[in-house]
Order: sequence, then C-alpha cells, then structure tokens
Amino acid sequence: MSDFFATLYPWMKSLHIMAVIAWMAGLFYLPRLFVYHAEQSTPGDSRDEVFQTMEHKLLKLIMNPSMIVTWIAGLWLVATPGIVDWAAVWPYLKGASVIAMTWFHMWLAKRRKDFMAGSNALSGRKYRLMNEVPTLLMVIIVLSVVVKF
Repeated sequence: MSDFFATLYPWMKSLHIMAVIAWMAGLFYLPRLFVYHAEQSTPGDSRDEVFQTMEHKLLKLIMNPSMIVTWIAGLWLVATPGIVDWAAVWPYLKGASVIAMTWFHMWLAKRRKDFMAGSNALSGRKYRLMNEVPTLLMVIIVLSVVVKF
C-alpha cells in the first residue's frame, strides 16, 4: 500500500497545488465581492441579484469543489510514508491553519446566505478586514511547509 501512495505522490501533490490555487483565488475574491455587494446594492435591486449570482457560482462551482479536492489530496499526501516529520512543529501548525482556512470558508458561506436573505449586517469595511484572513493563513501554511520549522 505504501508503494501505491509513493507512486502517486507527485500526481497527488500536483492536484493538491492546483486545488489550493483555485480555493485561494475564491477565498480572496468572495470577500471582495461582499465589499462591493454591501456598498453598492440594496436587497432586491438589480445589482443585488447580479452579486448573488456571482457569489453563488463562485462558492458552489469553484470554492467548494476546490476545497474538497484540497482536503482529499492533502490527506493523501499526509498518508504517504516518509513525507511528514511528525516530531516537527510544522505539520501541526499547517493543520491548524488549514482548519482555520476551512472555518473562514464556512464563515463566507454563511455571509452569502445573509445576503440572500437580505439580512447582511456587515459593512464593506468589515469585509475588507476579513479579506486579510486568508492571506495571513496562507503565509503561515507556506512557511510551515517550505521552511519546516
């Protein structure tokens, strides 16, 4: 079984990287859409409908599938013998950061439902601030994996 994981390792790593790129693109773009949605539309107007369509498609067609593939490929990589040094700090720091990134994804999905219900209570400024969360988590994740402290 370990030969099977090792044989597929470069393919799963490639798949993981591509899925992460797609997921991160969505995590950067959706809060920015929320900024414009909060500042430039009111519930029920034509812009509200356009923003809702864009947000829905981004979340359902790009972000959700790429998050799932990121998790599956990442867990496959972790299960590959000899890849992770469990005595080091980095795998735990990366794992905690990926869980935080997933929480942020779910938080964004909840905010989209608020917009759909016409009950968004957050300002564009708040969404601008929240837009920095995936950047900070990405820095922690990349440094953890590359530097391996």
